[in-house]
Amino acid sequence: MKARLKQLIKEKYLIPKHNGIDADKESSSYDIAKRWYKMKRLVKGTFADLSLIVTGIISAGFGLKGFLLNNGFIDGGATGISLLLTELTGLPLSILLLLVNLPFMILGLRVVGKVFTIKAILAIIGLAIVVAIVPYPGITDDKLLIAVFGGFFLGTGIGLSIRGGAVIDGTEVLAIALSRRVGLSIGDIILIINLIVFSFAAWLINIETALYAMLTYLSASKTVDFLLEGIEEYTGVTIVSVKTDEIREMISHQLNYGVTVYKGERGYGKTGSKQYDIKIIYTVLTRLEISRLKREVDRIDPNAFLVMHSVKDAVGGMTKKRRHKH
Repeated sequence: MKARLKQLIKEKYLIPKHNGIDADKESSSYDIAKRWYKMKRLVKGTFADLSLIVTGIISAGFGLKGFLLNNGFIDGGATGISLLLTELTGLPLSILLLLVNLPFMILGLRVVGKVFTIKAILAIIGLAIVVAIVPYPGITDDKLLIAVFGGFFLGTGIGLSIRGGAVIDGTEVLAIALSRRVGLSIGDIILIINLIVFSFAAWLINIETALYAMLTYLSASKTVDFLLEGIEEYTGVTIVSVKTDEIREMISHQLNYGVTVYKGERGYGKTGSKQYDIKIIYTVLTRLEISRLKREVDRIDPNAFLVMHSVKDAVGGMTKKRRHKH
């Protein structure tokens, strides 16, 4: 059965037809294998994204119904606006999640793209369904625990959804659109939006609810940052030295990290203006290894010039330690 299914996929998707002539003779085994590999990668990637989004929806639903909604707490963003309107009007949260996020999804078609918007719409609909039908239990009546853990589970849902290529809170889309028109970063715009939401909460409900909402937002945002950036924050290091080969060998064989070597030209430094060709090293490693790298580079060349910057994420290459063959 499995062999027959594989043959059917091969005939339908992997072997192209040209003017009624079977292209199997024209397509080499390499071409067919390459198409098969790409299809498997696509299916695997789609399944991984779907798994992340579904898990995110379940987690966000738990944060909303298990903690925030039953206790009259709110959060920031579109979700916070929906919770605030639920508290004031008594309308179901599931309906308000759809209505509040709808304008942001329309904007997303123009700002981000069709694929992202479709994923985001499906994720928000999924969250609305989960909130409407899943009977999450109330966990605690302690206000501090509600704020912290409600934000934690909601942030987990938002972070996992973003990793899956979608969002369950449309204010991210609005922030992207506004950042292209005004001189503010996406983070600054989201902060301003949330301050407006918290101000309305203080005015329409009470100041205590607004203060707990800020705590919920901080918990959620830190959880999102952790899921997107991870515990192993990467640091990119550029090293300019006259002893490039020795430093490269040290990074490769002692620290066991990958290295990229650029060809550059010396400009102006401690020794004045001198122009000659020089090799420039670039490597990406975790923050835990920075201290050792600096110590080893200083041992090899005390006059080496190091520039470090944070790296949000790294895919492929040798960002993890390479394993020695035994």
